[in-house]
Amino acid sequence: MSEHTNTMTDKASSFLNTPAKRYGAIAAVVALLVLGYTLSGQEAPRHAAAPQPIVQGQQLRFPAGHPQLALLSTAPAVAAQSVTIELPARLVWNEERTQRIYPAFAGRVAQLNADIGQTVQVGQVLATLASPEFGAAQADTAKAQADARLTERNWLRQRELFDAGIVSRKDLEQAEAEASRAQAEVARAHARTSLYGASNGVNQQLGLASTVRGVVVERNLSAGQEVRPDQGGPSNPALFVVSDPSVLWVQIDAHESDVASLKPGTTITLTLPNFPGQTFQAKIAATGDFIDSNTRTIKVRAVIDNAQRQLKAEMLGTARIERKLAAGVLVPASAVQLRGTEHWTYVQTEPGVFEPRLVKLGYEGLQEVLVVQGLQAGDLVVKDNSLLLAREFRNAQDEAMQHTPAPGSQPAASAPAATTAEKK
Repeated sequence: MSEHTNTMTDKASSFLNTPAKRYGAIAAVVALLVLGYTLSGQEAPRHAAAPQPIVQGQQLRFPAGHPQLALLSTAPAVAAQSVTIELPARLVWNEERTQRIYPAFAGRVAQLNADIGQTVQVGQVLATLASPEFGAAQADTAKAQADARLTERNWLRQRELFDAGIVSRKDLEQAEAEASRAQAEVARAHARTSLYGASNGVNQQLGLASTVRGVVVERNLSAGQEVRPDQGGPSNPALFVVSDPSVLWVQIDAHESDVASLKPGTTITLTLPNFPGQTFQAKIAATGDFIDSNTRTIKVRAVIDNAQRQLKAEMLGTARIERKLAAGVLVPASAVQLRGTEHWTYVQTEPGVFEPRLVKLGYEGLQEVLVVQGLQAGDLVVKDNSLLLAREFRNAQDEAMQHTPAPGSQPAASAPAATTAEKK
């Protein structure tokens, strides 16, 4: 028996040692395993699909326990007595306490006397220009003064000759007129040079002086720089900007419907991203009388105290005001959908039942929306995943349309009943 077993083992080893035969045996085993699994008829377990919501009239009904109901959170519509309006705001310099200095004559910067952040007084010279043009104006003043002295002496001489009967009254009056014209020219030239600097002598030194008390908040000038009068204007920066930063302006872009709440004297609350958790109070000083044709907004200006100088010009923020309401309800902004030019929301009429509502808005904020028509206080609106609900509503409507017979079609005839003979 042992010899027979060994002989069989040797033959099997010899058979499997052949590569082609070995791979063939492995393939046969695999095929048998696959065939056995197929014939066993065992299948992977499948989960039963959740029943789909259905449309009944204008309502969408979800089966109890539907998994999507957990995603459709709701919030009640709240009767509104007032609403907080948020408007974009920007801090700028108080133009009533600001001076922008431009060159009146061409010249070269000879001396700088002020820098950014420096406090200056009225009349303080911030920089000095070496200006031949200003020197020419000074020379005109000196020449006018010399001409005035000459014409005055001539007028006095003509008067003495007229008293002696040597010259006529016409000559006297002509000399008097020339003296008056010369005095007028002196006044003109003197006023011009006095406006921009020294009026006595010709030194070509043009001083750029401040006419307000404040702080140098901007300087666009360096030593040796050449400047010209045509460099001034809105498209070019001023050489110096002097302002009082203790009081700033707040520029607000308001909508037409908000103007009634933005009367002069109204207090507003200002929030700035650079100061999280802090609010600042400002008071409206003026409201524009025209609507910007591009933005369809009205310019509103408020004044804010900045004694601590925390706020800086050109900061962006949000102005908040309270607007009184006569009617309407407030709902979360996420509860309202825009379809074309109409606004819609979904209301939960009972657990698992929703219906769409066409609403009219009175104000759209980032967090809340004022609805003046279409909702009542206490209505439960879907505030989260309302787009998901809209999609389910469309799917349910499409499913209902597929099972609705076409107009004019006849229902399928039922099978005829069997006769008595056939039954026997």
